[in-house]
Amino acid sequence: MNENASQPAMSATNPAAPFWARLTLLVVALIALPIAAVLAAAITPAGAAWLHIWRTSLPELLGTTAALAVLVALMAGSTGAVTAWLVTTCRFPGRDALQLALLLPLAMPAYVAGYAWTWLMDVAGPVQGALRGATGWRYGDYWFPEIRSLPGAAVVLAMVLYPYVYLLCRAAFLAQSTCLVEVSRTLGHTLSRVFWHVALPLARPALVAGISLVLMEVLADFGTVQHFGLRTFTTGIYEAWFGMADRGAASQLAAALILCVAILIGLEQASRGGRRFHPMTTRSPPFRPVALTGWRSALAVLACGAPLLLGFAIPAGVLLALTIRAGDPLSPDRFLPFLTNSLTLAAITATLAVFLAAWLAWAARLYPSVSRRFANRVAGLGYAIPGSVIAVGTLVPFGLFDNALDAWMRAHLGIGTGLLLSGTIAALVFAYLVRFLGVALSSVDSGLARLKPSLHAAARSLGCGSAEAVLRVELPLSRGALLTAGILVFVDTMKELPATLIVRPFDFDTLAVRVYNLAADERLSEAGTSALLIVIAGLLPVFALARAMKQGRG
Repeated sequence: MNENASQPAMSATNPAAPFWARLTLLVVALIALPIAAVLAAAITPAGAAWLHIWRTSLPELLGTTAALAVLVALMAGSTGAVTAWLVTTCRFPGRDALQLALLLPLAMPAYVAGYAWTWLMDVAGPVQGALRGATGWRYGDYWFPEIRSLPGAAVVLAMVLYPYVYLLCRAAFLAQSTCLVEVSRTLGHTLSRVFWHVALPLARPALVAGISLVLMEVLADFGTVQHFGLRTFTTGIYEAWFGMADRGAASQLAAALILCVAILIGLEQASRGGRRFHPMTTRSPPFRPVALTGWRSALAVLACGAPLLLGFAIPAGVLLALTIRAGDPLSPDRFLPFLTNSLTLAAITATLAVFLAAWLAWAARLYPSVSRRFANRVAGLGYAIPGSVIAVGTLVPFGLFDNALDAWMRAHLGIGTGLLLSGTIAALVFAYLVRFLGVALSSVDSGLARLKPSLHAAARSLGCGSAEAVLRVELPLSRGALLTAGILVFVDTMKELPATLIVRPFDFDTLAVRVYNLAADERLSEAGTSALLIVIAGLLPVFALARAMKQGRG
């Protein structure tokens, strides 16, 4: 056989590489345009609004964001690591169910959980109402923790986001050598000492990676902090864009938030140093869980059950009760457009994201080069950037294009075109693609990594062209990864709030916007229907993930 025939792909430097493979660089450049636009706007001369923010609001925005990030990191990190250790190494009542149920908070958007908890615990909520009814007290006669506060928001965010840490730490604990734990036990260490001195240090990369994901979600959050009355970078961007009508100030705040994300990623990578964490053997027996009895068993159930209750069960129960008791006041024919808009946007975005991710992934696989690998990394950066930043970065270049086209048409043809891209569904879908393409690309890449290059080479040797080999052999084998990518992007689009608020067309609302508007008007009881539908959509990837973990593929 010809030596070249066994190669899965030709070199990217080969001039015979097809046009579609070279076109991927242009696609990535368009995807990176919003981030580039924000960074470019940040170096423009500061206006009056930015100077005002710099002198008055920036210290508060920075301080609140930092304090919230630290609190959430501590709570989510400790909760995720401890629960992962307990369900991995201990046996107690309900353990098998809890190790899957602990994933459920992933289906609960943070802002939805925040709305549910404020309705439940606020002054006019049922908990304080029942307390006053039982004691005869009036408001002010008793002390009650303030839910709309920095600690309250931190608890809500931590209980929703801890599964990121739980997933990665559990995988790390399962991958550790059982011999290390057994040797530690024979030397007299209790399970708690083994956790602190052996298992947790070895799982440090997973713990740091999980906390980094949590912190990125905290930096990107808008609905929760806005409802809790906190001023962070994301609320500052929204205020600058809509309150001050100053795109330059919003862009400069967005650039500052990008800098925070970059610093966070750099610290996470620097914290690893040159250390590597490898198992001592690849033939370790599976963990033999230690049976807990008495108060230890009860404490383990409480430690695993509490975050599940706080992060999913109680908020979901509140939403269900609100839906049954009050529900959305709109008639079905007036409520249906919110659901239709959400499903339409999610379906379009998921379809385009899977197509682009498959295109980029297969181009890098068939025609590998440094430029294409770098381009794919750039295409995946959007998931680390908050939705408000991407929204600002989308509208700035789109607005410049619309204004330039309108001026040219007026000068040469005497007609005005108005805004063709800004404030349209196309702009909103583009913002979603920039935000979530990294999710689809990661899923497709992981699916392709499981395919042997010899499959493509075998198809080529049987007379198939490169494209035909992909369509007839590799694509059917990757349909699971493509489906997973589509589900993840679909659900993330359903939940996305800040980008939707900023970019959406006039009078075009989704379920997320409907929930936000009702919550902003303190009509939380009427927001239960929309919020519950978002949560139900979020259960799709959680069930898929739970199934994969149960089959040993988690």
